[in-house]
Amino acid sequence: MIKTVLRTLCRLLFRVEIRGQTQPPANGRLLVIANHESFLDGLLLGLFLPFRATFVVHTTVLNNRLFRWLLSHVPHLAVDPTSPLAMKKVIRLLEAGEPVVIFPEGRITLTGSLMKVYDGPGFVAAKTGATILPVRLDGAARSYFSRLSGTHPRRLFPKITLSIQPVTAIAMPDAASAKLRRRMAGDAMRRVMQEMLFASQPVQTLFGAFLDAIHVHGRSTRLIEDMRQTEESYGQLLNKSLALGRLASKVSAPGDNVGVLLPNVSTTVCLIFGLSAMRRVPAMLNYTAGSAGMQNACIAASVRTLLTSHAFIEAAKLGAALAGLRDIRVVYLEDLRPQFSLWDKLWLMGFARWLPALAVPRGNPDDPAVVLFTSGSEGKPKGVVHSHRGILANVAQIRAVIDFSPSDKFMIALPLFHAFGFTCGAIMPLVTGSKLFLYPSPLHYRIIPEVIYDRGCTVLFGTSTFLGNYARFAHPYDFYKLRYVVAGAEKLNETVRNTWMEKFGIRILEGYGATECAPVLAVNTPMACRMGSVGPLLPGLQSRLEPVPGIARGGLLSVRGPNVMQGYYLFDQPGVLQPPPDGWYSTGDVVEIDADRFVTILGRVKRFAKIAGEMVSLEVVEQIANLASPAFQHAASTQADPQRGENIVLFSTDPSLNRDALVAAARTLGSPELALARKLVSVPALPLLGTGKTDYVTLRQWADAA
Repeated sequence: MIKTVLRTLCRLLFRVEIRGQTQPPANGRLLVIANHESFLDGLLLGLFLPFRATFVVHTTVLNNRLFRWLLSHVPHLAVDPTSPLAMKKVIRLLEAGEPVVIFPEGRITLTGSLMKVYDGPGFVAAKTGATILPVRLDGAARSYFSRLSGTHPRRLFPKITLSIQPVTAIAMPDAASAKLRRRMAGDAMRRVMQEMLFASQPVQTLFGAFLDAIHVHGRSTRLIEDMRQTEESYGQLLNKSLALGRLASKVSAPGDNVGVLLPNVSTTVCLIFGLSAMRRVPAMLNYTAGSAGMQNACIAASVRTLLTSHAFIEAAKLGAALAGLRDIRVVYLEDLRPQFSLWDKLWLMGFARWLPALAVPRGNPDDPAVVLFTSGSEGKPKGVVHSHRGILANVAQIRAVIDFSPSDKFMIALPLFHAFGFTCGAIMPLVTGSKLFLYPSPLHYRIIPEVIYDRGCTVLFGTSTFLGNYARFAHPYDFYKLRYVVAGAEKLNETVRNTWMEKFGIRILEGYGATECAPVLAVNTPMACRMGSVGPLLPGLQSRLEPVPGIARGGLLSVRGPNVMQGYYLFDQPGVLQPPPDGWYSTGDVVEIDADRFVTILGRVKRFAKIAGEMVSLEVVEQIANLASPAFQHAASTQADPQRGENIVLFSTDPSLNRDALVAAARTLGSPELALARKLVSVPALPLLGTGKTDYVTLRQWADAA
């Protein structure tokens, strides 16, 4: 009777929704695992799971008189998750055929995301061979029964969802000792939990996710600022997005790829969401690529209309580059503003701002959401088409492994036309409630550390090159508040890693991605970090390695998953989408993947030189140079040689670097003599793309001329 009353009460107050259904285990042993959001979790599972189970709860939960009374009505076992003896009791329950519910985190989350997963539950699952039923609880953390800080949104009765995922199992790891088997089983349980968090995310459009975030966090929440240093709220961003989308619809048609040539300012983010709301597709143009690069990108993606700003073109001195574009209609936002008529204002103020979901066309999560462009570091840029589902899947994958929250403030200096900047700068903070500071250029090495200090930023994304330069000019206290520093887009220099640790006490988390994957594929996290690797593959990704002739270690990595692109737009086939074969994208990278899914990059296939019949990684050539001269920058390329096949040319900003130093470094690393550069060329600076990557096309031209 009490259970029926409580279930009815919860349905009325929390609008509890059950997604998915349970499957009976073949062996009769069922272990239900769930994330731990609030003191309500045990009650909710006890009321809405379609079977009676014994609940394993943390001993501290029984300190609360109310929950001690509630638990008295269901079978429960209070344990300390760190105690092996307690886990033996759970094993006996499962072996007796009793369904068991356990929270692998042990304690209620303090971040709103997954916290430390204890080894005990994983070992129990492996030891008993139990069928694991993951259940995702979502919404309870926003109630007053949670333990989140005041920066997180709270509601009296938030909607709560229980997402029941497909069953799985954990095999007993093959390891030399019981201690190691226990740890490996715990890692496997953590991965199951991360997969559950990712897989249970709703499928929607970018604008739909934006509206959901507004509903959760409130229109008055201030979260984004740029160099004007004025924080804008969700409500202001919504109004601006709707207005810009309405204006853009006057110069484009539904489904059009609309060029966006704007800097890192809040208007750019609002334009992206506005175009998405009106079913237009923003094509993010690289304004550092020059007239030819932008023209090639527009041809590939069939961009006929380009949106920009007089103020930006003048400040960035892009007038000549813009004048060089052909067959493209350039529309300035300042010139569009007078076209926002009285009827448009009435639509916005009287209808759209209050009922935005009804005011815009209904979108499809599988429609194109954005066209990004490859850097062109090894050829002409290609248009990379991502769906709404793909971009938001990558956001969900990242959030399943890193605990970003409303208490965080992102510093985004990477340009929004870069996949890293777009997903992690324009989309992720706004759909998750984190604050955001947009800075117009990553090249202001002296200013950015000061801005991070002044605005209290806690998260920084950057390339190794940029992070190294910020460290050179930053005061040791400038980064006192940074929680996460994530490096991507190029290999993290060991000197940069050490400098950040020694000067600021911050561990850089190296990640790996590709524009074609929206972009993150793998990343080190506080819970799973191995120096020298780029972290484990994200949840939801499949991988395969193909052997490469002449390369003994590793294989060519291909990936498939929800964040992989819909396809390419190519320069020689404009506007024709070229999907990846069977959904598999070949990264072009030679990697190793261990049993824990950690990825170690050995080099790019295109960045190997064939010397006297042997394959030599140019990455190794650069590692030798970095060891020989760590305070300077180095990059390797090749030139044709009729006798040896190819020669390696090393470009260095160190004028004193010589072959003797390289030989000594190669011996230290155990690298072969073939990996020593045939020619050394001193340069004042390496050529860089606007994204911070080394410009290898220019380097190859320099090498041919050397």
